[in-house]
Amino acid sequence: MYIDVDTIIKAAALITAAGVIIGLIAAIIRFIMQPKLQGEEIKKLRSAHEEDIKAINEEQCLITYGLLACLKGLREQGCNGPVTEAINKIEKHLNKQAHDMEG
Repeated sequence: MYIDVDTIIKAAALITAAGVIIGLIAAIIRFIMQPKLQGEEIKKLRSAHEEDIKAINEEQCLITYGLLACLKGLREQGCNGPVTEAINKIEKHLNKQAHDMEG
């Protein structure tokens, strides 16, 4: 069998066509699987976000209690006026938050 230019061109065309078909099939599979993969990624991100928010809320709660303790210490030392006002506002806020958490 003699291999001439025409045979080489036909073989190249066949290989190219096979590559295009395989590439097209791979692209279709990726396109179909993409929403599923994105959904899983969104769930992971949402879970991580919720954990971060929980940690931030706990830290903020500790900071608020520390601030309240400092203000109460200042009031015990005789500071009044804005200190008492701030204590009342913080306690009112904490009380409201506690009742909102129950419901």
